[in-house]
Amino acid sequence: MARDLLCLACNGEGLLMDDEEWRYTCKICGGSGMQPQNSTVYDKQASDVDETNRTLD
Repeated sequence: MARDLLCLACNGEGLLMDDEEWRYTCKICGGSGMQPQNSTVYDKQASDVDETNRTLD
């Protein structure tokens, strides 16, 4: 897979992990792991988080 097609936020995995190792879908690529550098962000809305800043779905 070409490096310039991977999502830089999740490194092509489609998932992000917080400091407590909770895994959640990448908001930049929408979980696909692919994000060409010249495209737009998948979800521009602010994330809903709990009191410890974990993303709520």
